Amino acid sequence: MSEQLAFGRLVASLSPWLEQLVFVGGWAFRLYRLHPGAEVPAYRPVVTLDADVAFAKGERLEGNIRARLLDTGFVENLMGNHRPPVSQYTLGDDTSGFYAEFLTPLTGSGRRRDGEPMATVARAGVTAQRLRHLDLLLEAPWRVRLGADWGLAPDTSVRVPNPASFLAQRLLIHDQRPPGKKAQDILYIHDTLELFGGQLDVLGRLWRDALAPTLHTRQQRALLQTIDTVFGRLDDRIRDAAAIPADRELNPERMRQMCRLALGDILE
Repeated sequence: MSEQLAFGRLVASLSPWLEQLVFVGGWAFRLYRLHPGAEVPAYRPVVTLDADVAFAKGERLEGNIRARLLDTGFVENLMGNHRPPVSQYTLGDDTSGFYAEFLTPLTGSGRRRDGEPMATVARAGVTAQRLRHLDLLLEAPWRVRLGADWGLAPDTSVRVPNPASFLAQRLLIHDQRPPGKKAQDILYIHDTLELFGGQLDVLGRLWRDALAPTLHTRQQRALLQTIDTVFGRLDDRIRDAAAIPADRELNPERMRQMCRLALGDILE
């Protein structure tokens, strides 16, 4: 089964909750090509096998997502030493390596009164990882439509982060990412800016009017500082990002300049 059809199976399984869930991470980037405002290039998107499904901290999720996933062919795998443990869901008849996991924002100190990290939370039968800056991805989400190519009805749609939130969140978590993920995130940023090159004014207004006011002043400063740190000069992170695609040649310096200018138009 292709990863696209596997993702469609996940969407079908989660259909009762699609109005409360946002698909984030690498799959959001891939789904951006389905948005009417995207300028779809000839090259293929970066492939990711893990589908990150996010919900708001106070979201009321009625029913049992875990039971629904198990009934529709997914297998639960419990990971790590957290309490409760992280839950991942794979398709029992799929060999592509596709899997899904759930995420929710981490706010406050991130620790319980006894000092133990608040890394996970159980909701609607599944365990979600708590992550910093995830709440930004849940603000003003966009909607994309899937269809028969995904094994779904033509009117099926899902929510994804708006691109301004996606770009800003990638920058805010940059320092915490391992080296390989930093390069991948830079490529995501570059390719997202190419996809929505004709929408920079729209994204800039969305950022200034609806998104930037949700950030603390220190978060806004950290965001601008990261833009300068990552794209202010050419370094190995950008060179590594340019080397990732096998189906095109990217000039690292041109990549750096484009990202710096376009991010400035949207986020500054």
